[in-house]
Amino acid sequence: MRILIDTNVILDIVQKREPFFADSYQALRKAIEADTECLISASAATDIFYMLRKAFQSAQKAKERIEQLSQIVTFADVQSVDIHTALMRSMPDFEDAVVDAVAERNGASYILTRNIKDFAGSTVLAVTPTDFLKK
Repeated sequence: MRILIDTNVILDIVQKREPFFADSYQALRKAIEADTECLISASAATDIFYMLRKAFQSAQKAKERIEQLSQIVTFADVQSVDIHTALMRSMPDFEDAVVDAVAERNGASYILTRNIKDFAGSTVLAVTPTDFLKK
C-alpha cells in the first residue's frame, strides 16, 4: 500500500504541534511498521522547508529535518500531467488538486491529511490521521 502525506500532517509531526502530534505521529509510525510506502509531493518540500525555517529560525535546522524526512518517505515528483490533471479537477484549491493528482498517478490508497474538506472531489480518498489509525 502507498499513502501520500499532506503537508499539515508532516508539520504536525516535525514541529510537535498539539493537539495533532500524537495521532499524526502514530499514523506515520503505523504506516511505516506495515511497510506502507509513504509519499510526500515533491512540491510540498519547499513549503515544509519554508515553514520549518520560520519555526526554527534556522535554515540549517530546516535542512536537517528535510534530510531526516527523506530517510523515511519518498518525495513523489510532480509532472506536467499532474498539473493538467489538477486543472481539470473540480476541487476548490489548486495545490490540493495537484496533491490529489500526484497521489492518483502514484497509486496511493489514501491522502493522509487533517483537512478533509480541502479534498472534496478528490479521486484518492482523504483520511485524517485519527481515522487512519482505526483502519
